[in-house]
Amino acid sequence: MELGRTDWIIIIVYLVILTIIGMLTSKSGGKDSESFFLSKRNMPWWLLGFSMVATTFSIATPNLITDMVRTGGVARNWLWLSFLLSGMLTVFVYAKLWSRSRIMTDLEFYEIRYSGKTAAALRGFRALYLGFFFNVLVLAGSCLAFIKVTSIITNINPLLVLTVVSVVTVFYSSLGGLKSIIWTDFFQFVLALGGAVIPAVMVIRSPRVGGMSNLLNSELVSDKISLMPDFSDPLMLATVFIIPLTIQWWAAWYPGSEPGGGGFIAQRMLSARSEKHAVGATLFFNMMHYAVRPWPWIIVGLGSLVVFPDIASMAASYKDVPAKFMHNDIAYPIMLREFLPGGILGIVLASLYAAFMSTVSTQLNWGASYLVNDFHVRFIDREASESKKVLIGRLWTVAFMILSAMLALLLENALQAFQYMIMIGAGTGLIYLLRWFWWRINAWSEISAMAGAIIFSAIFIVIEHFCLTRIDQGNVMIFGYNLDLAFWDALKFVIIVLLNTIIWVIVTFVTKPTEEKVLIQFYEKIRPGGPGWKDIAAKADVKDADKDWSVPVGLACMSLGCLSVYCLFFATGHLIYGNYVYFAISSAIAIVSSWFLFRLWGRLFS
Repeated sequence: MELGRTDWIIIIVYLVILTIIGMLTSKSGGKDSESFFLSKRNMPWWLLGFSMVATTFSIATPNLITDMVRTGGVARNWLWLSFLLSGMLTVFVYAKLWSRSRIMTDLEFYEIRYSGKTAAALRGFRALYLGFFFNVLVLAGSCLAFIKVTSIITNINPLLVLTVVSVVTVFYSSLGGLKSIIWTDFFQFVLALGGAVIPAVMVIRSPRVGGMSNLLNSELVSDKISLMPDFSDPLMLATVFIIPLTIQWWAAWYPGSEPGGGGFIAQRMLSARSEKHAVGATLFFNMMHYAVRPWPWIIVGLGSLVVFPDIASMAASYKDVPAKFMHNDIAYPIMLREFLPGGILGIVLASLYAAFMSTVSTQLNWGASYLVNDFHVRFIDREASESKKVLIGRLWTVAFMILSAMLALLLENALQAFQYMIMIGAGTGLIYLLRWFWWRINAWSEISAMAGAIIFSAIFIVIEHFCLTRIDQGNVMIFGYNLDLAFWDALKFVIIVLLNTIIWVIVTFVTKPTEEKVLIQFYEKIRPGGPGWKDIAAKADVKDADKDWSVPVGLACMSLGCLSVYCLFFATGHLIYGNYVYFAISSAIAIVSSWFLFRLWGRLFS
């Protein structure tokens, strides 16, 4: 089924509605830089929570989940489900610390925590590294998914459609800043979630799949439906479960799951009206992101294995799709075209465009905030007026969109971009956790960790270019050894983390600590408490400093939160599979752990 007139009318109406929402909510969004980038720090938890969920609901996400399901089964999703630990740690330990900082961007943190020219240089480098290079890579991944989806479902040049949708996104993003983005995110999330559920239902009910029972009993699917990896397969267990849950979640920096919070998650927390609203928003985000939203995409991914068991079968049916795009992630848009009728197809495509626009609009505003607040104003024009700051932010918004669309043409699949981002952030996460609670961490610690991650990642990229040969989709040959591709990806990640951690720990102890005056000011403002600040706390003007140490309670809340969300994820899966006993057990554990959690988390604010 290709898009007809009704489908295009639906998409056009959606874009018009989005533009109207952006205009109606933009009244004060461009008044000054705080309005443009933080919406006057007056956002409620529920609206921020929906915005976070919508932002991480990229058009590339269904493709990524489908790729994982097809190549490693449902259990391979632990590669990203493991980041729930980082998310819950942010909720119950770091959210209130970010709220207390009252900074404009998370990069401003460097000059309230560290001292001297080194801190300034770190802030400027991170502004360019994350705000420009890394941000463009994330945006390019979304643009690539947009191009793939559009090229398969429509008979119109995808670059033309991308241009139109991008213009609308840039328009409301640059008009009202974060306030417009947050309100459009709310509308986009509702549409995007509905657009994810509809395909799952129609795929299952289609004669070619034959219902949930036939799907689960199919020889093509039966070995891929387990929610947990096969414990008798050490390789699978290590690569998709043990390493992600023991190392990856705290060691890697990944957008939306930064250890200790950061990026657009920190931006949302900084725009909350209070500490409680910051915590509530991030808790709501993590529950929706990990427990509820993935299942419609997982179902479509499993169904795609029945209809198209391998890449060759997809290529045979879609000969007009460029060969470089023909990977497992393309199965999702192909399933939409195969099973959705006219009208419904337009609604679902509009929902995918909503996912694309919610992600892109946030990335545009977030990246612009770095380049305006942490680079231009800090190093080029300290006296820039508020109107000039907003203007520069708008110009960068446009530039990011153009550059990311150009880079998208060089990428091949969603999993590739995901793996690159994980690798170049390997070994930096532990610093982002410890810098709040250990005074000895300094600017050189972070500089060495970032440099190490980049250098070691580059070394492995060179090694792969000259020494690695892909045998098939699942195996590679390197230095004469035949290795599973997933094992190779996990191995190089662990090696980078180990080497990088050794580097930054050594650098921490051989370089001078942050100036004591700066450490005292930081402690008085943030009040982190704990043994890591014992010597500084004794010199700071803070009453009852011992009461600020809420990390033990936060870790207890984190554990209960993770248990609750994971059990909710299991409960949803078992309900879909028809395993009602396991559904009841998982649901009961989720309810009980949630009850204890809400009884306990009030102590964080006592």
